Amino acid sequence: MSTTEAPETAPEQPPGKKKFTFPSALTVLAVVTIAVWLLAFLIPSGQYDRNGDGAPVEGTYHRVGSGQSFVDRLNDLFLSPVNGLYGIQDPKTSLVSPDNSGDLYGSAGVFLFVLAIGAFITVVFATGALDRGIGRLAHRLRDRGALLIAGVMVVFSVLGTVEGFAEETLGFYGLIVPLMLALGYDRMTAVGAIILGAGIGVLCSTVNPFATGVASSAADISLGDGIALRFVMWIVLTAVTVLYVVRYAKRVQKNPDRSLSGFLPGDKDRDKAASDAAEVPELSGLHKAVLIGTALVFAFMIFSVVPWSSALTGDADATPYGWELDWSFPQLAALFLVAAVLVGIVARMGEQKLSSTIIQGAADFVSPALVILLARGVTVIMNNSKITDTVLHAIEGVVKGTSSGIFAIIVFVVNLPLAFLIPSTSGHATLAMPILAPLADFAGVSRAVVVTAWQAASGWMNLWVPTTAVTIGGVALAKVGYDKYLRFVWPLLAILFILICAFVALGAAFT
Repeated sequence: MSTTEAPETAPEQPPGKKKFTFPSALTVLAVVTIAVWLLAFLIPSGQYDRNGDGAPVEGTYHRVGSGQSFVDRLNDLFLSPVNGLYGIQDPKTSLVSPDNSGDLYGSAGVFLFVLAIGAFITVVFATGALDRGIGRLAHRLRDRGALLIAGVMVVFSVLGTVEGFAEETLGFYGLIVPLMLALGYDRMTAVGAIILGAGIGVLCSTVNPFATGVASSAADISLGDGIALRFVMWIVLTAVTVLYVVRYAKRVQKNPDRSLSGFLPGDKDRDKAASDAAEVPELSGLHKAVLIGTALVFAFMIFSVVPWSSALTGDADATPYGWELDWSFPQLAALFLVAAVLVGIVARMGEQKLSSTIIQGAADFVSPALVILLARGVTVIMNNSKITDTVLHAIEGVVKGTSSGIFAIIVFVVNLPLAFLIPSTSGHATLAMPILAPLADFAGVSRAVVVTAWQAASGWMNLWVPTTAVTIGGVALAKVGYDKYLRFVWPLLAILFILICAFVALGAAFT
Protein backbone atom coordinates (compact mmCIF):
# COMPACT_ATOMS: atom_id res chain seq x y z
CA MET A 1 0.00 0.00 0.00
CA SER A 2 1.28 3.45 -0.84
CA THR A 3 2.14 5.77 1.99
CA THR A 4 -0.35 8.46 2.93
CA GLU A 5 0.29 11.84 1.40
CA ALA A 6 1.14 14.61 3.81
CA PRO A 7 -1.39 17.43 4.08
CA GLU A 8 -0.53 20.80 2.69
CA THR A 9 1.27 23.09 5.08
CA ALA A 10 -1.09 25.67 6.52
CA PRO A 11 -0.07 29.31 6.07
CA GLU A 12 1.73 30.78 9.04
CA GLN A 13 -0.39 32.94 11.32
CA PRO A 14 0.70 36.52 12.01
CA PRO A 15 2.68 36.93 15.25
CA GLY A 16 0.41 37.20 18.25
CA LYS A 17 -2.56 35.64 16.45
CA LYS A 18 -3.68 32.04 16.83
CA LYS A 19 -5.96 30.17 14.48
CA PHE A 20 -9.31 29.35 16.08
CA THR A 21 -9.97 25.66 16.56
CA PHE A 22 -13.35 24.33 17.57
CA PRO A 23 -13.20 22.82 21.09
CA SER A 24 -13.30 19.07 21.53
CA ALA A 25 -16.45 17.18 22.45
CA LEU A 26 -15.14 16.77 26.00
CA THR A 27 -14.72 20.54 26.38
CA VAL A 28 -18.14 21.24 24.86
CA LEU A 29 -19.79 18.80 27.25
CA ALA A 30 -17.93 20.26 30.24
CA VAL A 31 -19.34 23.68 29.30
CA VAL A 32 -22.79 22.17 28.77
CA THR A 33 -22.60 20.53 32.21
CA ILE A 34 -21.94 23.84 33.95
CA ALA A 35 -24.54 25.66 31.83
CA VAL A 36 -27.25 23.08 32.60
CA TRP A 37 -26.34 23.17 36.30
CA LEU A 38 -26.80 26.95 36.33
CA LEU A 39 -30.04 26.79 34.33
CA ALA A 40 -31.43 24.29 36.83
CA PHE A 41 -31.66 27.19 39.31
CA LEU A 42 -33.93 29.08 36.89
CA ILE A 43 -36.04 26.34 35.27
CA PRO A 44 -39.03 25.30 37.41
CA SER A 45 -39.01 21.75 38.77
CA GLY A 46 -41.82 19.46 37.66
CA GLN A 47 -42.65 15.92 36.71
CA TYR A 48 -45.05 13.64 34.84
CA ASP A 49 -46.89 10.69 36.27
CA ARG A 50 -45.31 7.44 35.07
CA ASN A 51 -46.96 4.28 33.74
CA GLY A 52 -45.95 0.73 34.59
CA ASP A 53 -43.02 0.88 32.15
CA GLY A 54 -41.71 4.11 33.65
CA ALA A 55 -42.70 6.20 30.61
CA PRO A 56 -44.26 9.65 31.20
CA VAL A 57 -48.03 9.89 30.79
CA GLU A 58 -49.14 12.68 28.46
CA GLY A 59 -51.10 15.46 30.11
CA THR A 60 -50.01 14.68 33.67
CA TYR A 61 -47.19 17.20 34.03
CA HIS A 62 -47.30 19.20 37.27
CA ARG A 63 -44.94 21.42 39.24
CA VAL A 64 -43.10 19.98 42.24
CA GLY A 65 -40.30 21.17 44.47
CA SER A 66 -36.83 19.84 43.79
CA GLY A 67 -36.12 19.33 47.48
CA GLN A 68 -32.43 20.15 46.87
CA SER A 69 -30.31 22.59 48.83
CA PHE A 70 -27.47 24.52 47.24
CA VAL A 71 -25.00 22.04 48.75
CA ASP A 72 -26.95 19.15 47.19
CA ARG A 73 -26.80 20.80 43.77
CA LEU A 74 -23.10 21.54 44.18
CA ASN A 75 -22.53 17.89 45.06
CA ASP A 76 -24.40 16.83 41.90
CA LEU A 77 -22.12 19.02 39.78
CA PHE A 78 -19.03 17.62 41.48
CA LEU A 79 -20.14 14.00 41.08
CA SER A 80 -21.70 14.32 37.61
CA PRO A 81 -18.97 12.30 35.78
CA VAL A 82 -19.13 9.60 38.47
CA ASN A 83 -22.92 9.50 38.33
CA GLY A 84 -22.67 9.39 34.56
CA LEU A 85 -20.67 6.18 34.85
CA TYR A 86 -22.27 4.22 37.70
CA GLY A 87 -24.90 6.39 39.37
CA ILE A 88 -27.74 4.38 40.96
CA GLN A 89 -31.34 5.63 40.83
CA ASP A 90 -33.35 5.25 44.01
CA PRO A 91 -36.74 3.70 43.06
CA LYS A 92 -38.59 5.80 45.69
CA THR A 93 -37.10 9.27 45.24
CA SER A 94 -35.80 8.87 41.62
CA LEU A 95 -32.60 10.63 42.73
CA VAL A 96 -29.32 9.37 41.29
CA SER A 97 -26.23 8.88 43.43
CA PRO A 98 -23.31 6.40 43.45
CA ASP A 99 -24.25 5.44 47.05
CA ASN A 100 -27.89 4.54 46.36
CA SER A 101 -29.55 1.15 46.08
CA GLY A 102 -31.71 0.58 43.03
CA ASP A 103 -31.29 0.47 39.26
CA LEU A 104 -28.16 1.50 37.37
CA TYR A 105 -28.70 4.92 35.81
CA GLY A 106 -25.13 5.51 34.69
CA SER A 107 -23.66 4.32 31.42
CA ALA A 108 -21.15 1.78 32.77
CA GLY A 109 -22.38 -0.92 30.38
CA VAL A 110 -22.03 1.28 27.32
CA PHE A 111 -18.69 2.63 28.60
CA LEU A 112 -17.20 -0.86 28.82
CA PHE A 113 -18.74 -1.83 25.49
CA VAL A 114 -17.00 1.07 23.74
CA LEU A 115 -13.65 0.08 25.25
CA ALA A 116 -14.20 -3.58 24.26
CA ILE A 117 -15.07 -2.82 20.64
CA GLY A 118 -12.13 -0.40 20.53
CA ALA A 119 -9.85 -3.24 21.57
CA PHE A 120 -11.36 -5.56 18.94
CA ILE A 121 -11.11 -3.06 16.07
CA THR A 122 -7.52 -2.20 16.99
CA VAL A 123 -6.53 -5.88 17.01
CA VAL A 124 -8.15 -6.39 13.59
CA PHE A 125 -6.27 -3.40 12.15
CA ALA A 126 -3.02 -4.57 13.74
CA THR A 127 -3.20 -7.77 11.67
CA GLY A 128 -3.18 -5.69 8.48
CA ALA A 129 -6.02 -7.81 7.10
CA LEU A 130 -8.59 -5.04 6.65
CA ASP A 131 -6.16 -2.59 5.02
CA ARG A 132 -4.84 -5.25 2.70
CA GLY A 133 -8.32 -6.54 1.90
CA ILE A 134 -9.47 -3.11 0.77
CA GLY A 135 -6.20 -2.67 -1.11
CA ARG A 136 -6.72 -5.96 -2.95
CA LEU A 137 -10.28 -4.96 -3.86
CA ALA A 138 -9.02 -1.70 -5.33
CA HIS A 139 -6.25 -3.55 -7.19
CA ARG A 140 -8.63 -6.10 -8.71
CA LEU A 141 -10.99 -3.39 -9.95
CA ARG A 142 -8.31 -0.96 -11.14
CA ASP A 143 -9.23 -1.47 -14.81
CA ARG A 144 -12.95 -0.94 -14.19
CA GLY A 145 -13.29 2.59 -12.89
CA ALA A 146 -17.00 2.81 -12.08
CA LEU A 147 -16.95 -0.61 -10.44
CA LEU A 148 -13.88 0.37 -8.41
CA ILE A 149 -15.62 3.49 -7.07
CA ALA A 150 -18.77 1.53 -6.28
CA GLY A 151 -16.82 -1.33 -4.68
CA VAL A 152 -14.77 0.92 -2.41
CA MET A 153 -17.80 2.97 -1.40
CA VAL A 154 -19.96 -0.08 -0.63
CA VAL A 155 -17.22 -1.67 1.50
CA PHE A 156 -16.71 1.59 3.41
CA SER A 157 -20.48 1.97 3.77
CA VAL A 158 -20.85 -1.55 5.18
CA LEU A 159 -18.09 -0.86 7.69
CA GLY A 160 -19.71 2.47 8.56
CA THR A 161 -23.15 1.00 9.18
CA VAL A 162 -21.94 -1.85 11.39
CA GLU A 163 -19.06 -0.32 13.34
CA GLY A 164 -18.88 3.42 12.67
CA PHE A 165 -15.92 3.25 10.26
CA ALA A 166 -14.92 6.90 9.85
CA GLU A 167 -11.56 8.13 11.18
CA GLU A 168 -9.99 4.90 9.93
CA THR A 169 -10.57 6.07 6.33
CA LEU A 170 -7.80 8.65 6.67
CA GLY A 171 -5.24 5.92 6.06
CA PHE A 172 -6.60 5.07 2.60
CA TYR A 173 -6.00 8.33 0.74
CA GLY A 174 -2.47 7.30 -0.20
CA LEU A 175 -3.93 4.31 -2.06
CA ILE A 176 -7.21 5.64 -3.45
CA VAL A 177 -5.96 9.02 -4.75
CA PRO A 178 -3.29 7.54 -7.09
CA LEU A 179 -5.77 4.89 -8.28
CA MET A 180 -8.38 7.47 -9.22
CA LEU A 181 -5.81 9.61 -11.01
CA ALA A 182 -4.56 6.53 -12.86
CA LEU A 183 -8.08 5.89 -14.16
CA GLY A 184 -8.49 9.42 -15.48
CA TYR A 185 -10.48 10.81 -12.56
CA ASP A 186 -9.52 13.62 -10.18
CA ARG A 187 -8.77 14.01 -6.49
CA MET A 188 -12.36 15.00 -5.75
CA THR A 189 -13.49 11.58 -6.95
CA ALA A 190 -11.24 9.98 -4.33
CA VAL A 191 -12.56 12.33 -1.63
CA GLY A 192 -16.14 11.54 -2.58
CA ALA A 193 -15.55 7.79 -2.60
CA ILE A 194 -13.89 7.81 0.82
CA ILE A 195 -15.76 10.46 2.84
CA LEU A 196 -19.20 9.82 1.35
CA GLY A 197 -18.78 6.04 1.23
CA ALA A 198 -18.06 5.70 4.95
CA GLY A 199 -20.21 8.70 5.86
CA ILE A 200 -23.38 7.36 4.29
CA GLY A 201 -22.89 4.10 6.16
CA VAL A 202 -22.62 5.94 9.48
CA LEU A 203 -25.62 8.11 8.56
CA CYS A 204 -27.69 4.95 7.99
CA SER A 205 -26.18 3.03 10.91
CA THR A 206 -27.94 -0.28 11.42
CA VAL A 207 -26.03 -1.63 14.43
CA ASN A 208 -23.18 0.89 14.71
CA PRO A 209 -22.36 0.70 18.43
CA PHE A 210 -21.17 4.32 18.65
CA ALA A 211 -24.37 5.74 17.15
CA THR A 212 -27.29 3.31 17.13
CA GLY A 213 -26.01 1.39 20.14
CA VAL A 214 -25.49 4.38 22.43
CA ALA A 215 -28.71 6.07 21.28
CA SER A 216 -30.76 2.89 21.76
CA SER A 217 -29.37 2.47 25.25
CA ALA A 218 -30.21 6.09 26.14
CA ALA A 219 -33.69 5.64 24.63
CA ASP A 220 -34.18 2.44 26.65
CA ILE A 221 -34.79 0.21 23.63
CA SER A 222 -33.00 -2.72 22.03
CA LEU A 223 -30.18 -2.19 19.55
CA GLY A 224 -32.20 -4.26 17.07
CA ASP A 225 -35.36 -2.14 17.29
CA GLY A 226 -35.95 -0.34 14.00
CA ILE A 227 -33.26 -2.25 12.14
CA ALA A 228 -35.57 -3.02 9.20
CA LEU A 229 -36.19 0.68 8.49
CA ARG A 230 -32.52 1.51 8.87
CA PHE A 231 -31.49 -1.36 6.58
CA VAL A 232 -33.79 -0.25 3.75
CA MET A 233 -32.67 3.33 4.27
CA TRP A 234 -29.02 2.23 4.09
CA ILE A 235 -29.55 0.41 0.78
CA VAL A 236 -31.36 3.33 -0.89
CA LEU A 237 -29.10 6.13 0.35
CA THR A 238 -25.93 4.17 -0.37
CA ALA A 239 -27.11 3.51 -3.93
CA VAL A 240 -27.94 7.20 -4.44
CA THR A 241 -24.56 8.31 -3.08
CA VAL A 242 -22.61 5.81 -5.18
CA LEU A 243 -24.45 6.90 -8.34
CA TYR A 244 -23.77 10.55 -7.50
CA VAL A 245 -20.00 10.01 -7.19
CA VAL A 246 -19.81 7.71 -10.25
CA ARG A 247 -21.72 10.25 -12.35
CA TYR A 248 -19.29 13.00 -11.34
CA ALA A 249 -16.28 10.75 -12.00
CA LYS A 250 -17.44 9.84 -15.51
CA ARG A 251 -18.03 13.50 -16.29
CA VAL A 252 -14.46 14.38 -15.24
CA GLN A 253 -13.01 11.41 -17.14
CA LYS A 254 -14.78 12.53 -20.28
CA ASN A 255 -13.88 16.20 -19.84
CA PRO A 256 -11.12 16.97 -17.27
CA ASP A 257 -11.96 20.67 -17.47
CA ARG A 258 -15.15 19.91 -15.53
CA SER A 259 -13.16 18.83 -12.47
CA LEU A 260 -14.13 20.80 -9.36
CA SER A 261 -10.79 20.13 -7.68
CA GLY A 262 -8.54 20.67 -10.67
CA PHE A 263 -5.20 18.89 -11.09
CA LEU A 264 -1.89 19.39 -9.35
CA PRO A 265 1.46 19.10 -11.17
CA GLY A 266 2.10 15.41 -11.75
CA ASP A 267 -1.57 14.37 -11.38
CA LYS A 268 -1.82 13.60 -15.07
CA ASP A 269 1.28 11.41 -14.98
CA ARG A 270 -1.09 8.48 -14.83
CA ASP A 271 1.34 5.78 -15.95
CA LYS A 272 3.43 6.30 -12.81
CA ALA A 273 0.31 6.43 -10.64
CA ALA A 274 -0.94 3.20 -12.17
CA SER A 275 2.41 1.56 -11.50
CA ASP A 276 2.35 2.63 -7.86
CA ALA A 277 -1.24 1.41 -7.50
CA ALA A 278 -0.31 -2.03 -8.83
CA GLU A 279 2.06 -2.76 -5.95
CA VAL A 280 -0.48 -4.29 -3.55
CA PRO A 281 0.48 -7.52 -1.73
CA GLU A 282 -1.69 -10.61 -2.02
CA LEU A 283 -4.02 -11.65 0.81
CA SER A 284 -2.48 -14.43 2.84
CA GLY A 285 -4.46 -17.29 4.31
CA LEU A 286 -4.12 -15.65 7.71
CA HIS A 287 -5.56 -12.37 6.41
CA LYS A 288 -8.50 -14.21 4.86
CA ALA A 289 -9.15 -16.01 8.15
CA VAL A 290 -9.13 -12.70 10.05
CA LEU A 291 -11.50 -11.06 7.57
CA ILE A 292 -13.91 -14.00 7.70
CA GLY A 293 -13.74 -14.06 11.50
CA THR A 294 -14.43 -10.32 11.70
CA ALA A 295 -17.44 -10.64 9.41
CA LEU A 296 -18.79 -13.52 11.51
CA VAL A 297 -18.41 -11.52 14.75
CA PHE A 298 -20.46 -8.61 13.40
CA ALA A 299 -23.01 -10.99 11.87
CA PHE A 300 -23.39 -12.72 15.24
CA MET A 301 -23.76 -9.33 16.95
CA ILE A 302 -26.64 -8.49 14.62
CA PHE A 303 -28.24 -11.88 15.26
CA SER A 304 -27.89 -11.50 19.03
CA VAL A 305 -29.59 -8.10 19.33
CA VAL A 306 -32.44 -8.32 16.82
CA PRO A 307 -35.87 -9.03 18.42
CA TRP A 308 -36.66 -11.70 15.83
CA SER A 309 -40.19 -12.50 16.97
CA SER A 310 -41.24 -8.86 16.65
CA ALA A 311 -39.33 -8.39 13.38
CA LEU A 312 -40.82 -11.47 11.71
CA THR A 313 -44.41 -11.14 12.99
CA GLY A 314 -44.72 -7.36 13.03
CA ASP A 315 -46.09 -7.56 16.59
CA ALA A 316 -44.04 -5.50 19.04
CA ASP A 317 -45.40 -7.55 21.96
CA ALA A 318 -44.81 -10.96 20.37
CA THR A 319 -43.43 -13.69 22.63
CA PRO A 320 -39.68 -14.11 21.95
CA TYR A 321 -38.62 -17.30 20.19
CA GLY A 322 -36.66 -19.79 22.25
CA TRP A 323 -33.51 -19.23 20.18
CA GLU A 324 -33.50 -15.45 20.56
CA LEU A 325 -30.55 -14.22 22.61
CA ASP A 326 -31.84 -10.71 23.46
CA TRP A 327 -28.30 -9.58 24.21
CA SER A 328 -27.47 -6.10 25.43
CA PHE A 329 -24.28 -4.17 26.16
CA PRO A 330 -22.78 -6.37 28.90
CA GLN A 331 -22.94 -9.46 26.66
CA LEU A 332 -21.72 -7.51 23.62
CA ALA A 333 -18.77 -6.13 25.58
CA ALA A 334 -17.81 -9.68 26.51
CA LEU A 335 -18.30 -10.80 22.89
CA PHE A 336 -15.85 -8.26 21.49
CA LEU A 337 -13.26 -8.89 24.20
CA VAL A 338 -13.35 -12.63 23.46
CA ALA A 339 -13.33 -11.92 19.71
CA ALA A 340 -10.27 -9.66 20.09
CA VAL A 341 -8.40 -12.47 21.82
CA LEU A 342 -9.47 -15.04 19.20
CA VAL A 343 -8.41 -12.77 16.31
CA GLY A 344 -5.05 -12.24 17.99
CA ILE A 345 -4.59 -16.00 18.39
CA VAL A 346 -5.54 -16.65 14.75
CA ALA A 347 -3.10 -13.93 13.66
CA ARG A 348 -0.37 -15.50 15.83
CA MET A 349 0.35 -12.21 17.56
CA GLY A 350 1.83 -13.73 20.67
CA GLU A 351 0.78 -13.03 24.24
CA GLN A 352 2.72 -9.80 24.76
CA LYS A 353 1.76 -8.15 21.48
CA LEU A 354 -1.88 -9.20 21.81
CA SER A 355 -2.10 -7.89 25.38
CA SER A 356 -0.48 -4.57 24.49
CA THR A 357 -2.69 -4.18 21.39
CA ILE A 358 -5.88 -4.79 23.38
CA ILE A 359 -4.76 -2.29 26.02
CA GLN A 360 -3.81 0.25 23.33
CA GLY A 361 -7.16 -0.26 21.58
CA ALA A 362 -9.11 0.34 24.78
CA ALA A 363 -6.94 3.41 25.49
CA ASP A 364 -7.59 4.83 22.02
CA PHE A 365 -11.34 4.64 22.66
CA VAL A 366 -11.29 6.19 26.13
CA SER A 367 -12.15 9.59 24.61
CA PRO A 368 -15.56 8.58 23.16
CA ALA A 369 -16.21 6.53 26.30
CA LEU A 370 -15.57 9.61 28.48
CA VAL A 371 -17.86 11.66 26.24
CA ILE A 372 -20.66 9.19 26.97
CA LEU A 373 -20.31 9.39 30.74
CA LEU A 374 -19.99 13.21 30.70
CA ALA A 375 -23.18 13.49 28.65
CA ARG A 376 -24.93 11.06 30.99
CA GLY A 377 -23.75 13.18 33.90
CA VAL A 378 -25.66 16.13 32.43
CA THR A 379 -28.88 14.09 32.41
CA VAL A 380 -28.23 13.17 36.08
CA ILE A 381 -28.10 16.87 36.99
CA MET A 382 -31.36 17.45 35.14
CA ASN A 383 -32.96 14.41 36.76
CA ASN A 384 -31.94 15.27 40.33
CA SER A 385 -33.05 18.90 39.98
CA LYS A 386 -36.31 17.61 38.40
CA ILE A 387 -36.13 19.80 35.30
CA THR A 388 -36.03 17.00 32.72
CA ASP A 389 -39.82 16.70 32.65
CA THR A 390 -40.15 20.50 32.52
CA VAL A 391 -37.99 20.62 29.37
CA LEU A 392 -39.92 17.66 27.97
CA HIS A 393 -43.21 19.43 28.69
CA ALA A 394 -42.02 22.57 26.86
CA ILE A 395 -41.08 20.56 23.76
CA GLU A 396 -44.34 18.60 24.02
CA GLY A 397 -46.18 21.87 23.51
CA VAL A 398 -44.29 22.46 20.25
CA VAL A 399 -44.96 19.06 18.69
CA LYS A 400 -48.41 18.50 20.16
CA GLY A 401 -51.04 18.02 17.50
CA THR A 402 -48.56 17.30 14.71
CA SER A 403 -48.87 14.12 12.68
CA SER A 404 -46.45 11.27 13.37
CA GLY A 405 -44.61 11.96 10.10
CA ILE A 406 -44.17 15.67 10.82
CA PHE A 407 -43.02 14.80 14.34
CA ALA A 408 -40.26 12.52 12.99
CA ILE A 409 -39.09 15.22 10.57
CA ILE A 410 -39.00 17.77 13.41
CA VAL A 411 -36.79 15.41 15.45
CA PHE A 412 -34.42 15.17 12.47
CA VAL A 413 -34.27 18.94 11.93
CA VAL A 414 -33.92 19.80 15.64
CA ASN A 415 -30.87 17.57 15.91
CA LEU A 416 -28.97 19.24 13.06
CA PRO A 417 -27.60 22.18 15.11
CA LEU A 418 -26.93 19.85 18.06
CA ALA A 419 -24.84 17.66 15.76
CA PHE A 420 -22.77 20.70 14.79
CA LEU A 421 -22.12 21.67 18.42
CA ILE A 422 -21.42 18.09 19.54
CA PRO A 423 -19.77 16.24 16.62
CA SER A 424 -19.31 13.19 18.85
CA THR A 425 -22.22 10.87 17.98
CA SER A 426 -21.95 9.11 21.33
CA GLY A 427 -22.12 12.32 23.34
CA HIS A 428 -24.89 13.75 21.21
CA ALA A 429 -26.98 10.58 21.63
CA THR A 430 -26.50 10.34 25.38
CA LEU A 431 -27.41 13.99 25.81
CA ALA A 432 -30.45 14.16 23.52
CA MET A 433 -32.18 10.79 23.81
CA PRO A 434 -33.50 11.05 27.41
CA ILE A 435 -35.63 13.99 26.26
CA LEU A 436 -36.40 13.00 22.66
CA ALA A 437 -37.34 9.36 23.32
CA PRO A 438 -40.29 10.12 25.65
CA LEU A 439 -41.60 12.58 23.06
CA ALA A 440 -42.11 9.60 20.76
CA ASP A 441 -44.46 8.10 23.34
CA PHE A 442 -46.57 11.26 23.27
CA ALA A 443 -46.66 11.27 19.46
CA GLY A 444 -47.56 7.59 19.26
CA VAL A 445 -44.31 6.87 17.40
CA SER A 446 -41.80 4.11 18.03
CA ARG A 447 -38.72 5.27 19.91
CA ALA A 448 -36.68 3.47 17.25
CA VAL A 449 -37.84 6.07 14.71
CA VAL A 450 -36.50 8.82 16.96
CA VAL A 451 -33.16 7.00 17.12
CA THR A 452 -33.12 6.74 13.31
CA ALA A 453 -34.01 10.43 12.87
CA TRP A 454 -31.36 11.45 15.39
CA GLN A 455 -28.54 9.41 13.83
CA ALA A 456 -29.51 10.60 10.34
CA ALA A 457 -29.14 14.21 11.53
CA SER A 458 -25.76 13.47 13.10
CA GLY A 459 -24.57 11.58 10.01
CA TRP A 460 -25.84 14.21 7.56
CA MET A 461 -24.02 17.00 9.36
CA ASN A 462 -20.80 15.01 9.63
CA LEU A 463 -20.66 14.69 5.84
CA TRP A 464 -19.66 18.33 5.55
CA VAL A 465 -19.11 20.24 8.81
CA PRO A 466 -15.52 21.41 9.37
CA THR A 467 -15.60 20.33 13.03
CA THR A 468 -15.05 16.67 12.09
CA ALA A 469 -11.55 15.30 11.54
CA VAL A 470 -12.85 12.89 8.91
CA THR A 471 -13.97 15.68 6.59
CA ILE A 472 -11.39 18.38 7.18
CA GLY A 473 -8.56 15.86 7.48
CA GLY A 474 -9.69 13.99 4.37
CA VAL A 475 -9.73 17.02 2.08
CA ALA A 476 -6.30 18.05 3.44
CA LEU A 477 -4.81 14.62 2.77
CA ALA A 478 -6.25 14.60 -0.75
CA LYS A 479 -5.04 18.20 -1.28
CA VAL A 480 -8.52 19.41 -2.20
CA GLY A 481 -9.84 22.77 -1.02
CA TYR A 482 -12.63 22.55 1.57
CA ASP A 483 -14.62 25.19 -0.36
CA LYS A 484 -14.36 23.03 -3.49
CA TYR A 485 -15.55 20.00 -1.54
CA LEU A 486 -18.61 21.96 -0.40
CA ARG A 487 -19.39 22.85 -4.03
CA PHE A 488 -19.11 19.17 -4.90
CA VAL A 489 -21.25 17.80 -2.08
CA TRP A 490 -24.08 20.30 -1.58
CA PRO A 491 -26.43 18.91 -4.29
CA LEU A 492 -26.08 15.44 -2.74
CA LEU A 493 -26.77 16.88 0.72
CA ALA A 494 -30.02 18.36 -0.57
CA ILE A 495 -31.04 15.01 -2.10
CA LEU A 496 -30.18 13.14 1.10
CA PHE A 497 -32.08 15.67 3.21
CA ILE A 498 -35.27 15.03 1.25
CA LEU A 499 -34.82 11.25 1.30
CA ILE A 500 -34.16 11.20 5.05
CA CYS A 501 -37.29 13.23 5.74
CA ALA A 502 -39.30 10.81 3.59
CA PHE A 503 -37.87 7.73 5.34
CA VAL A 504 -38.38 8.95 8.92
CA ALA A 505 -41.89 10.17 8.07
CA LEU A 506 -42.81 6.80 6.54
CA GLY A 507 -41.19 4.99 9.45
CA ALA A 508 -43.27 7.00 11.91
CA ALA A 509 -46.46 6.43 9.90
CA PHE A 510 -46.01 2.67 9.96
CA THR A 511 -45.44 2.40 13.73
